[in-house]
Amino acid sequence: MSSTSHLPLPGPRVRWLGTGALAALLVVALSSPALGPRPTLAIDPASSPPEHTISVSGTGRVTVAPDVADLRLGVQATKPTVKQARDLAAAAMTRVIAALRAAGIAERDIQTAVLSLQPVYTYPSDGTAPKLTGYQVTNTVAATVRTLDRLADAVDGAMAAGATTIDGITFRVADPTAAQAQARMAAMADAKSKAQALASAAGVSITGVAQISEGSSVTPPPIPYAGAAPLKAEVATPIQPGVSEVQVDVSVVYLID
Repeated sequence: MSSTSHLPLPGPRVRWLGTGALAALLVVALSSPALGPRPTLAIDPASSPPEHTISVSGTGRVTVAPDVADLRLGVQATKPTVKQARDLAAAAMTRVIAALRAAGIAERDIQTAVLSLQPVYTYPSDGTAPKLTGYQVTNTVAATVRTLDRLADAVDGAMAAGATTIDGITFRVADPTAAQAQARMAAMADAKSKAQALASAAGVSITGVAQISEGSSVTPPPIPYAGAAPLKAEVATPIQPGVSEVQVDVSVVYLID
C-alpha cells in the first residue's frame, strides 16, 4: 500500500508578502557601505604632503618733513546768565576766526569742533545743597594750516584775539603715498632678510611666497599746549614742526623646500 502526502501551497497573499520582503533585503544590501559603489577621489590626500613655510614680519620706516599742521583752539566764557555767557563767547570766537583768516587760513579749513553750555555751581563747605552761580560756554575750532610759515602768526593772532584754550598742534604729511611706498619696500626687504637667515640656518631654500599682509601708520609729533599765556607783541611763539615717521609693517609667509 502506498501513501501520498500533500503540502499546502501558500496563498496569493503569502506569496506577495514574501516577494516584498526579498525586494527590501536587496535594497538594504545594495545601499550598505560594504556593497555600494565607492567614491573615486581625484587626489589622494596621502600623496600630497603639506607645504613647508616660514612666517616672518618686516618693518620699514621713512622720516619725512611735515607740511600740514592741525590746530585746535577755543574760548571759554562764564557769566551769571546764559545770554551773557553766549554773547561773550560768540564775540571772542568771532575775533579768533577773523585772526585765523588774517593769518592765511582758508575758510574751508576752519571747522567748529566743540560747542557746549554747562551750568556752574558752588559747593558750600557746610554740606548744604549746591548753588547755581552761572553758566559756561565753550567754543572750540579746528584749523588746518597748510603753510607752516604762517602757523606762529595764526597761534599768536588767535590768542591776541581772545582764545583762552589751545588743545594742541599736530603735524602731518598731506600726501604720504610716496613715503609709504618707500617704507613698504624697506619692510619687504627686512622680511626677506629674516626669512633667508632662518632658511639658511635650517638648511632649506626659499621657493616662493604664500601670503603677504600689510599695516601702515603715520606718526606725527604732537606739540601740547596747556593754554593761552601772555605774549609780548614783538616776540612770536616759537613752533618747531620736527619730523614725521611713516611706518609700514608686513607679515610674509615664505614657501621653503
